[in-house]
Amino acid sequence: MGDTGHALGPVMDRDEVDRALARLGAEHEAIESSLLALQDHAGRRLLEGAELTGATQERWAEADASITLLWTYFEAWTDTLRAARELRARRRWSGREDLVALTGLLRGPSVTVAGAAAAGGGAAAGTAAVRLGRRYTLSALVDRMNALYASALDTVVAADAVWSALPARIDMLSAELRRTRELARSVGVRPGEHPAGDDLERITRALTRLRERVVRDPLSFWTPAEGSSAPGAGRPDTTAYDRHARELEDVRREVEAVLTVRQDAESRLLRLRDVLSRADRTLAEARLARGEVLAKIAATEVPAVGGPPTVLQERLSTAAEYRRQGLWHRLSPLLEELERKAEEELVRARESLAAVTAPLAIRAELRGRLDAYRAKVSRNGLAEDPLLVERYDIARRMLWSAPCDLRVAEQAVLRYQRAAAELLRPVMPTQEGAGRPEGAQA
Repeated sequence: MGDTGHALGPVMDRDEVDRALARLGAEHEAIESSLLALQDHAGRRLLEGAELTGATQERWAEADASITLLWTYFEAWTDTLRAARELRARRRWSGREDLVALTGLLRGPSVTVAGAAAAGGGAAAGTAAVRLGRRYTLSALVDRMNALYASALDTVVAADAVWSALPARIDMLSAELRRTRELARSVGVRPGEHPAGDDLERITRALTRLRERVVRDPLSFWTPAEGSSAPGAGRPDTTAYDRHARELEDVRREVEAVLTVRQDAESRLLRLRDVLSRADRTLAEARLARGEVLAKIAATEVPAVGGPPTVLQERLSTAAEYRRQGLWHRLSPLLEELERKAEEELVRARESLAAVTAPLAIRAELRGRLDAYRAKVSRNGLAEDPLLVERYDIARRMLWSAPCDLRVAEQAVLRYQRAAAELLRPVMPTQEGAGRPEGAQA
């Protein structure tokens, strides 16, 4: 039989006994209140009635045994405290014999725990210590009860925290999932026909499995707080829930995008037709411009102009048919593709027009330069200079005749510019030759 506790020390006097009994009385009330609160805890009741699996099943078996053991210890502890109170109440002025007995009850190994409870149950149930029981001091048994209580309370509080947090959130997410599925069906997003429909089915199955796991094994979703030994210190692990919530949000946005397509499909189809029409007109203009360039500009490579985007027109007809049939889930990606390619086609048509008309733009620029220098020399009274007249006539004849050789015409314009610049240089006044350009010969 094992003894637990410290040496008794000197015999307690009446005042020490009374103070010890008062302290133990308060401690008894506190322990009893804690045990009753644990017994009535919602988490304990849920654990007691649930079909548990995994880590929760193992930990609850330990916690349930600890709670039973706690009441056994508490009853033994209460019996010893009651015996001490009764002994003290026999006489108002306890004699030495009573004080010695009270000291033994209050300080010594006076609490006897018999049977399997002495070893906390389990594998030690057949040992001599269990058969004979075990004795504890009141304070040592309180320490043991505190340890058992903290362990059991940690299990109960953690399970209750998970059950309070996750199932309700999963149910709310499931309700949102049902609304999204109904919306998806209304726009033709169904499993096997659209990836979003398959995703909704997968999320539905995942949430069902997640809720079942949370209900049956809540402690597998509990993350203890690091560095804290307080019972129930930690938080529910919402990683799996958060992942499914994000997935559902992505699917919901995709379904809403399909719904938006249903609402504005007609306007988008009209815009597509307009963009493709502008591209066709631009290409037609480019083809006409190419014929003009080939007729008016000599020795120039003019790029070929492609035909209208017939494939896009066919796809546009398919999109219109999807709209008539209400196949919104098919229309949505097709419209996005067509809008992108239609804009690309319009850009290509504009680039083609710019490339084809580039020689005409160069000719127009050369004409502008020639006329600008002609105006400049006229303002300086040099318009009738024979050299300038000759070179202007040559350049103008080249630029206004067809076909126009741009390279030769550009050289003619440059020669006219140089001659004009020479005559427009500052004039140095002299006695004999006033008005001649600087450096000119008499």
